[in-house]
Amino acid sequence: MANTEQFSCLLVDDDVGFTSMLSKIVTEEGGKPVSCHTVAAASEQIEQHEFELVILDNGLPDGSGYEFYSHLARRCPASVVAMITGAPELSQAVELTRNGLFDYLTKPLDASAFAALLGRAKLRLRRPALDSDADVLLGNSAKMREVALQLQQAARHAAATVLLLGETGTGKDLAARFLHSLTFGGAASKAAYVALNCPNVPADMFESELFGSEKGAYTGADRRRTGLAGAAEGGTLFLDEVAEIPLELQPKLLRFLETHEYRPLGGTSLLQFNGRIVAATNRNLGEEVRCGRFREDLLYRLDVFSVRLPPLREHLGDLHTIAEALLSRLCEKYQRPKPSLSEGDLRALQTHRFPGNVRELRNLLERSLLRTEASATELSMDLEWLRGGNSMSSIRPAAPVLPPSGARALSALEQQEYELIAKTLAGENGGIRRAAAKLGLTHQALLRRLQKWPELRQAATSPE
Repeated sequence: MANTEQFSCLLVDDDVGFTSMLSKIVTEEGGKPVSCHTVAAASEQIEQHEFELVILDNGLPDGSGYEFYSHLARRCPASVVAMITGAPELSQAVELTRNGLFDYLTKPLDASAFAALLGRAKLRLRRPALDSDADVLLGNSAKMREVALQLQQAARHAAATVLLLGETGTGKDLAARFLHSLTFGGAASKAAYVALNCPNVPADMFESELFGSEKGAYTGADRRRTGLAGAAEGGTLFLDEVAEIPLELQPKLLRFLETHEYRPLGGTSLLQFNGRIVAATNRNLGEEVRCGRFREDLLYRLDVFSVRLPPLREHLGDLHTIAEALLSRLCEKYQRPKPSLSEGDLRALQTHRFPGNVRELRNLLERSLLRTEASATELSMDLEWLRGGNSMSSIRPAAPVLPPSGARALSALEQQEYELIAKTLAGENGGIRRAAAKLGLTHQALLRRLQKWPELRQAATSPE
């Protein structure tokens, strides 16, 4: 991991051997650890020093971490606090999380899991440089710990291109921002983060959008224009939905990735890009190569270091943590008190398929928040929307899905996407905007898929 700034860390645990192991990992990750073994010693430390991160055991000789947390939160409101306990209690974990606890982990805890925790904590400490929704990358599941660990490994090699894979709405942009923060550390607030949504750029403007253009390079070019590669110099250039780049433009991207050199449209001089390149796609690039829509040499150049973002249905154990973080951010956005999530609503969320993944969850929470009275203490979950047809427990028969026309057989991923869009359009009575929101897609992204599959376009009866 790239460390440009150290962080102070207080370790509170009565197991001397355990704190010794944690201290070593904190040091390796760029931190300055201080260990103590009782509530009294921890109280003394926080009176004398400020700690950015506190790792707190629950069972201590002279009290509990659960009781000490309230004092710690009042005395050190800016500290990131995580609890590690050998005797977890769900009700206690829920209460502490609602009161601001960063994470709640259980023993035994291995070194890789603790290193992943430190990576997430450092992201929180440096969060002013990031989109606040980066909290959705939190989670104590094995899958999310692996994602965090892989991103930390990638951050050590700033010259390597990173490819983020995953379904729509899994948080690939947030993972790119997380990687940007880990790569540049405390300097991330000054290093540029520039994103290009590839399918949103017309093919005839792609080169000038990415590389810039000289005056007179094309009709209407009345001045020199810096492209996104130039704007991202010294920072991160994020190429989202990279599989959507037209085949005829892919050689230009390949050369840029190979050499980090580019020439503005209409220019004669080569410019050098010094920064990190991250790409993302929700498609199976191997299948795209086999179908002739993506260059094989470009795939190899992109896939230097790949990280897969799992769909939400594969780590539902993190759903509560993610939902709480999203709800907190939404309440900040709308400047209103945060209502609680009921146990019944959490159980209902656990049965939902979430085809739009975290983006769909955010959409559900936002629409639920806006229909909840500001004075209410509990969120009024939009259960009617939740029952709209993607529940794992739903017994309603699915509408028949017509197979797409054309000679080419669909890949398994394309077939799944085709059927999901068809069912969602049917459930929304053909409303394109409503279906896009439910799928976690932009309106334009769904329109592109409807153009590719005319049969689905027939089911779309209105733009709303």
